[in-house]
Amino acid sequence: MEVGVIFPQTEIEPDPSAIKDFAQAAEAMGYSYIFIADHVLGADSAHHDFPSIGVYNHKSVVHETMTLMGYLSGITERVGLATGILILPQRQTVLVAKQAAEVDVLSGGRLRLGVGVGWNTVEFEALDQDFHNRGARSAEQIEVMRLLWTQDVVDFHGKWHNISHAGLCPRPVQQPIPVFLGAGSSHSPTPPDSVLKRVARIADGWCPNLKPDDAGRAIVERVDGFMKEMGRDPKTLALDGRLRASGKQPEDWMDEAKAWQEMGASFLSIENRQGGLKTAGEHIEAMRRFKDATDLKF
Repeated sequence: MEVGVIFPQTEIEPDPSAIKDFAQAAEAMGYSYIFIADHVLGADSAHHDFPSIGVYNHKSVVHETMTLMGYLSGITERVGLATGILILPQRQTVLVAKQAAEVDVLSGGRLRLGVGVGWNTVEFEALDQDFHNRGARSAEQIEVMRLLWTQDVVDFHGKWHNISHAGLCPRPVQQPIPVFLGAGSSHSPTPPDSVLKRVARIADGWCPNLKPDDAGRAIVERVDGFMKEMGRDPKTLALDGRLRASGKQPEDWMDEAKAWQEMGASFLSIENRQGGLKTAGEHIEAMRRFKDATDLKF
């Protein structure tokens, strides 16, 4: 089980030196990857009401994901770069494919593209994308991206995309870049079957927002069942668990990590956010405490 860390961009200084310090510290400590969130616009709580608006709004610092990963590619050497989660259907598919290929090339094949369908209708409207067909459209987007990453020339004519004999150059190091799907949220951790079936049908891995308990295991088993029905081996689907470290003791961390491992997690993303930390230095120290207090392999 690879152990990564969630990039706390809303809780550290926005300047390049803070980003550099955090990323290089994560790499030096042996964390396997850095998990990076995505938002383009934050909604003003004076005019909008979303479940997550208390922790993410127009005042929250969120760096543009692909630009940030290009920067991280140049200041790190080994640590993986994982989008967590890029809101794919509010973005142009071919441009995402190009940006992802470029990040993969610049980083030497270290990108993992985690994508989801999002919740912020304000972003979709401002980016001139349809919020209501985002689930089905994202499946076609993934198909198009994989073709662009693996074929010199693509001729594709689908419901939402038309590409006439064109291709990306350079193509990514990874053929194709692994695509993980986000499923559920902290406010609604149990995804509908339509989402679970999409995970089972097209994902290389997934990032659920569940807990490693009986309810969580039932959801994982449901995805496994869908995969078998579709002729896919559940063992080929990677699972990225999330361990929220704030407010817990080291023994709690180990118990939860063990539960994720027993549930089949290939990756474990450590989250130190929402614990009152406000600087890169404080988050670096939190990463160090977690590493030193556990016997997980880094």
